[in-house]
Amino acid sequence: MTATPKNKLALAVMIGAGLALVSAANAKVGADKASQLGGSLTPMGAEKAGNGGAIPAWTGGITKPPSGYKAGMFHPDPFASDKVEFSITPANYKQYAGKLSPGQEAMFAKYKTFKMNIYPTRRSASAPQRTYDFTKRNATQCELVAGGEGVKNCAEGIPFPIPQNGYEVIWNHKLKYKGVSFSRFANQAAPSASGAFTLTRLREDGLGLYYKPGNTTENINSILLYFKQEVLGPARLAGQVLLVHESLNSVASPRKAWVYNPGQRRVRLAPNVAYDNPGTATDGLRTNDMTDMFNGAMDRFNWKLVGKQEMYVPYNSYKAHSGSTKVKDLIRPNHLNPDFLRYELHRVWVVDATLKAGQRHINSRRTFYVDEDSWQILLVDHYDGQGKLWRFSQADSINYYEVPVFWATVETHHDLKSGRYIAGLLDNEDKPFNFGFQSAPSDYTPQNLRNEGVR
Repeated sequence: MTATPKNKLALAVMIGAGLALVSAANAKVGADKASQLGGSLTPMGAEKAGNGGAIPAWTGGITKPPSGYKAGMFHPDPFASDKVEFSITPANYKQYAGKLSPGQEAMFAKYKTFKMNIYPTRRSASAPQRTYDFTKRNATQCELVAGGEGVKNCAEGIPFPIPQNGYEVIWNHKLKYKGVSFSRFANQAAPSASGAFTLTRLREDGLGLYYKPGNTTENINSILLYFKQEVLGPARLAGQVLLVHESLNSVASPRKAWVYNPGQRRVRLAPNVAYDNPGTATDGLRTNDMTDMFNGAMDRFNWKLVGKQEMYVPYNSYKAHSGSTKVKDLIRPNHLNPDFLRYELHRVWVVDATLKAGQRHINSRRTFYVDEDSWQILLVDHYDGQGKLWRFSQADSINYYEVPVFWATVETHHDLKSGRYIAGLLDNEDKPFNFGFQSAPSDYTPQNLRNEGVR
């Protein structure tokens, strides 16, 4: 991706042509560069200073929950008194084109009701001190292996806080701290053109071995994450269970997945739970590798680090997260209700992924916009086989400040051709993320899946 008149990319930092083509090889940095972490850079590798305007300096993010908060509650908005500074609409979006992605521009061009309310920028992202400590250690030790498909010599923190290529930025997203063990409702709605929908209720449990104190990439048997997803409703889908063992190196140890089918009462291998195969109960609106904005093997694409850019992105979306917000309040024809969403000006890393020659995927190209403060992917533009913009994804995120971790509270994936979209992680009418959930590797075995299904 280059700065053309068409997309008007205002890159704050441009990576030279030679750096953009760096191969996915040894990429650790020297102690001199690592010493910037906690100095001119935040402990996670972002620029600590503001931009002299709307973006303030990072001063630690949210370091403790607001008064009255107790674990298990939906998270009160720490910025509830903030007012909308201005709104970007179909009538004026071209004035802000330098700070919008092509996908955002396409949403304005297609939908008269689409709107982005811009609030003051709050650099709220934070992580545990242990994550900061190991991130600094990783900067001088962590390396890419297997052509970018794996990492080594890493532990607990962000692997590449001073990234030198696109593979590293995406690995930072994949390995960002998410708590060791969690349970959540990841309910989905895929409304019709009129806005009618049937809510698919999903419960997801996860165990991240990489984040457990004392673990390294060398002692967890190449398993990054254990993941289990159960369909709770509607009745025609209820009882289906998906189990995934996510790998730290897809070449040495590819992802393993199994499904339990309640009708057949059996567990079987599911090799298609990867890449561009459709996700569970998604009406084909989300592929498996679009979960968490991106996950899984990277081998079908070339990953180019374009640079850093100031953009209006979803951030501090506590209204959408609130337990008092009903799903029917959020879901509208064509897109979520803009009155419940919040956008701010932030710096993001831009990574362009283009399909390798001879590889197959429904997308020929995808552009990722990754928050510098948290390494959360906030936006993705997806292009079809002819190179035309096809889909647009957005992760409305908050700081789950009891952990703390900055992560999505709602994910939406828009099909710009059909006019449909799917929204996920809609836990508003169930319970919020449970980061105190306890689980062990033995809870994520095919045999355990079979036993749970029989019960």
